[in-house]
Amino acid sequence: MHDEHDDIIYVGKARRLRFRVRQYFQSSRNLSPKIQQMVSHVRRFEYIITDSELEALVLENNLIKEHRPRYNTMLRDDKTYPYIKVTTGEAYPRVILTRRMKKDKARYYGPYTSAQSVRDTIDLIQKLYQIRNCSRKLPQEIGRGRPCLYYHMGQCLAPCQGLVSAQDYRKHIDQALHFLDGNFDPVIEMLTEKMKKAASELDFEKAAQYRDLLASVQQINQKQKITSSDMDDRDVLAFVKEKNEALVQVFFVRGGKIIGREHFYVSGVENEPDSRILSSFVRQYYMSAPFVPANIMLQCPIDDMELIEKWLSEARGRSVHLTVPQRGQKEGLVELARENARMVMDKDMEKIRLEQARTTGAVNTLAQMLDLPGGIHRMEAFDISNISGVETVGSMIVFEDGKARHNAYRKFRVTTVKGQDDYKSMEEVLTRRFAHGLREREEGGSSFSAFPDVLMMDGGRGQVNVALRVLDKLGLDIPVCGMVKDDRHRTRGLYYNSKELPIDTHSELFKLITRMQDEAHRFAIEYHRSLRSKKQVRSVLDDIEGIGPTRRKALMRHFGDISRIKEADEDELAGVESMDRKSAQAVYRFFH
Repeated sequence: MHDEHDDIIYVGKARRLRFRVRQYFQSSRNLSPKIQQMVSHVRRFEYIITDSELEALVLENNLIKEHRPRYNTMLRDDKTYPYIKVTTGEAYPRVILTRRMKKDKARYYGPYTSAQSVRDTIDLIQKLYQIRNCSRKLPQEIGRGRPCLYYHMGQCLAPCQGLVSAQDYRKHIDQALHFLDGNFDPVIEMLTEKMKKAASELDFEKAAQYRDLLASVQQINQKQKITSSDMDDRDVLAFVKEKNEALVQVFFVRGGKIIGREHFYVSGVENEPDSRILSSFVRQYYMSAPFVPANIMLQCPIDDMELIEKWLSEARGRSVHLTVPQRGQKEGLVELARENARMVMDKDMEKIRLEQARTTGAVNTLAQMLDLPGGIHRMEAFDISNISGVETVGSMIVFEDGKARHNAYRKFRVTTVKGQDDYKSMEEVLTRRFAHGLREREEGGSSFSAFPDVLMMDGGRGQVNVALRVLDKLGLDIPVCGMVKDDRHRTRGLYYNSKELPIDTHSELFKLITRMQDEAHRFAIEYHRSLRSKKQVRSVLDDIEGIGPTRRKALMRHFGDISRIKEADEDELAGVESMDRKSAQAVYRFFH
């Protein structure tokens, strides 16, 4: 479904498209406020036909992830989790951290919720089994260079020097794999024996090293909590919801042990049934998850359960089962996940309420103050910076739903205004910004095509009039609001529709406007400062005809400093990369 700006606001799938679409427009149906609002914005439909329901499910997931439609139930977190990867497809394998699981010959362990715990485990494995951590291509590069520091520390067998055969090195890898599979007892026994032997031989330094390694292994062993006797890999999913937010808790169970947990927020769930909330999460989460376990335990049945089971099985390459435990240990584990979700939700709700008050709450207050019934989603603020009219620049900062959207910020170098004239400079910046946006809307661009719901000018009546004049000239109808300052350069109110509106200085709206002013000012000053710095960083070589940035860098790389360039003769100068005889003569004549 597309809105009046041709933005995608909803993506869905249906076996019978006509029946599904008709549901949204039947006045007799009890539609939720969210659906009623969505329908009011629909201007056109676009549809794609697939060969099967499974293809439709995959396509729906792809489109939701790509376009993030406003009215779809959305997973708010796009986390990638660390895995331990053993590159068993290499002649001399390595143990490394990765965040992507590929279909290769490697062995993967995880996911883990803490990257630091993964690094600690890899470090321990390298100390225990002397496995290389370099990226050299072996055996092709055997014998090149010298062995690294890890070899001299006794933490690498130096296969890069051919000091260990591939077969003997593989034995160390097999031991590491055995360790990663959770078999800690042989390692603990081995380290305990070596520690005692070193102590009996009065080699206390080595005994202390074995003691530290033993403590690290025992710490990892203690972090593992047995939850199941069948040693299966499974994820356990449960959630709680509060108004328009849901929090999903995921327990990661690998080899029958909980190795970690993570929670995710899902937005847009008001009036949505539990089955649809959990179904949306499962589809969006496992679409990008590098590992899909054999079993996924759910709090409740979900929409399209059999279809999603089939999709996950194809993605994994083996059977995946979705189950809703009703009794026993498994049901208790689901309930434990739900209790954890409730605990996290309760803990975060106050923080969420405060965040909403300072962002969307402040924006809603502004919309009411300016009498904008359609609400405010995107705001843009502009500022001008210069010193005595030199290197005048403009900044454009963007806030969406009360939060800064840094990747949408833009900066402008003013080119048509000579001297210090903030009004004309602002007119050039605004004209370029919106003229560019109109061109992109015609040509299908995206950088400037999104227009604000309200324009926030850093100033009073003068800056507002400049903005209104530019918008009128371009045929645009966008509300313009001036952020008025007092004699001490502090915000005192808003100038809108030829009136100054007072603001409570203790309100969240006042704090939001102050943040926008400070951000626009900071961004403009940083850009202006960078231009001044570039202009001031000059070399005496820049004054020599025929010597540009490339040759200047080549000369400085070759000679090191200006004094050696001065002492060089024409032949030495001509021998520098990118220099020719003519440019060498120019440099020599300049200094002599």
